[in-house]
Amino acid sequence: MKYSFQIRRGLLASLCAAGLLGPALAQAPADKIRIGFMTDIGSVFASVDGPGGVDAVRMALEDFGPVLGKQVEVLVFDHQNKPDLAAVKAREWFDRQGVQALFFGSNSAAALASTKLANEKKRILFAVGAGSPRLTNEDCTAYTVQYAYNTDSLVNTGVAAALKQGMDSWYILAADYAFGHAIEAQVKKQVAAGNGKVVGSVRHAVNTADFSSFMIQAQAAKPKILALANAGGDAVNAIKAAREFGLTRNTALLGFGMTHDVIHGLGLPVTQGLRVIDHWDWTVSEQSRKWGQRFIQRNKVAPTSVQAADYSAVTSYLTAVKNANTTDADAVMAALRKLRINDMYAQGGVIREDGQMVHPIYMFEVKTPAEQKEPFDYYKTISAIPGDVAFAPLKDSACPLVKK
Repeated sequence: MKYSFQIRRGLLASLCAAGLLGPALAQAPADKIRIGFMTDIGSVFASVDGPGGVDAVRMALEDFGPVLGKQVEVLVFDHQNKPDLAAVKAREWFDRQGVQALFFGSNSAAALASTKLANEKKRILFAVGAGSPRLTNEDCTAYTVQYAYNTDSLVNTGVAAALKQGMDSWYILAADYAFGHAIEAQVKKQVAAGNGKVVGSVRHAVNTADFSSFMIQAQAAKPKILALANAGGDAVNAIKAAREFGLTRNTALLGFGMTHDVIHGLGLPVTQGLRVIDHWDWTVSEQSRKWGQRFIQRNKVAPTSVQAADYSAVTSYLTAVKNANTTDADAVMAALRKLRINDMYAQGGVIREDGQMVHPIYMFEVKTPAEQKEPFDYYKTISAIPGDVAFAPLKDSACPLVKK
C-alpha cells in the first residue's frame, strides 16, 4: 500500500524517518481508490491529531486492505490551521488527484472552508476532529459527515453534570476561532437554561503562550467553575497558568474537548481532579483498550479521541464503499446512513440525515498519581451520556436537508 504526503518542508525529515512519506501521485489510477487527509501536522493541534492521526489512518488502511479489488492510497496535507490553504488543496485533490473522500483531522474553520467545494464536486467530506455545529446545521451538505462530536454535545454533557453538582457560576476562556466561539455560545445558553450565571468570558488567540492576564480576569470574577473552550497547546498553557495563579484552589476546571495529550503533557500532579468532556478514551472498553495498546506500541504514546475517530471514520467509509459496491458519493452516503457503527471508537453509532454521527459522550475526571495503574492510565469515567441525550435532537437541526 502506498502513501503520498504533501506537507511543509520542515516536517519532511521526521515523516521520512517514521516511514510515512510516499511518492507524489497524479490522477488516481483505475486500480486505486484515493482518499485525502488534512490536519495540523506541526503546530498547536499537532498532539491532538497530527502525525498520530496520520498513523491512525494508516492503521485503518492496513487493517481493511483492498476495497472493490483496489488498493487504497492516502494523500496527507498540513493545512497549518489556515482555511484558505485547506480549500486550495482540496480543489487540487478533487480536480487533479482523483480524491474520492476527504478527511479533516482538526480545525473547524479549515473543514468549513471546503464543504461547499466538496458538495459541488460530489465528494464526501468527513469532519472528524472539527467541532463546529455549523457543519451539520446551517452549513450542512448532502456529502458532509461530522464524525466525532460537535461542540453542543460536549457542552450539553458538561454543563448539565456541573450544575447538578452545584457549580452555578461560570467563567469562560475561549479560543478565538469557530470551535471556541461555538462552545462559548452554547455554554452561555445552557448555563442560563439551568438557572446558573456566566460571570465573565474572554477570548484568546490560537497559540497563545502567556495566559496570565486572562487568569487575573477570571480570578477577579470568583467563579465556581472555569470552562476551557480550547485545545492542544492552548489548553496546556491555560491549565499551567490556572495552577500558577492559584485559581484552582477555589475554582474547578472543566475542559470541553480537551484530549488525552494535554493530560500527558502536563502530568497527573498538575491535572489531577480536572474534569474533562470528551468523546472517547482508550480505556473505556476492552475493544478500545486493545486498539489503544496497538497504537501505543507504534507511537509510544496513547491515542487521543480524535486519532481514534480518524481510524473509525476511515474504516466506516471503506465499509460503506464495500457495501455500496462503488465509490459513487450518493451511493456511499446512503450506505453510510445504513451503518450501525460498533467498533473500538463508537458503540451504536448512527449517521443522521443532517450528517451528524451520534454516539456516546463521556465525562472523565483525571486520576491522582496514586490511582494510576499503568502508563497513560489517566481517566476515571464519571458518566457515559447516550448519543441521543448528548446531541441535540434532529428536530432542532437547522440543516435544510432535514425533513420536518
